[in-house]
Amino acid sequence: MPLTDADHIRSLLGTYCRLIDAAEFTGLGQLMADAVLMTLDGTVIATGADEVAALYSAIVTLHDDGTPGTQHVVANTSLEEIDGGAIRARSAYVVFQAVPELALQPVVTGSYLDTFDLGPTGAWRFVERRFGVGRSGDLTHHLVPGVIG
Repeated sequence: MPLTDADHIRSLLGTYCRLIDAAEFTGLGQLMADAVLMTLDGTVIATGADEVAALYSAIVTLHDDGTPGTQHVVANTSLEEIDGGAIRARSAYVVFQAVPELALQPVVTGSYLDTFDLGPTGAWRFVERRFGVGRSGDLTHHLVPGVIG
């Protein structure tokens, strides 16, 4: 059974979650190599593979096992076609975390507004990610202090 364009885009969303949960920040940078990361209001935070990898390396707290102890979940994704055949995806996210100092619990929720297009190889790719924070809990074991809030 062939995958649809929507399947490929949802696969990119899932790959993002797996990479960040594994602290594979170089791979995360490669996934976002053609993208601009920004807040919902358009403030640019990182552009391209090196900046994205450096951003996540700088803000995510890693624990003894070399991971952030998180499970990112992206849900409620809706897709719409926009100019030039690009696709906009609106999703909700929740990040669960469990580390020795913190029982399993959701630590932050929010929204992603992603734009995808077909790159030069004909494969779907991230070209923009806007994200916003909804509700947050105990982030002291997840992000470097001062990042959110």
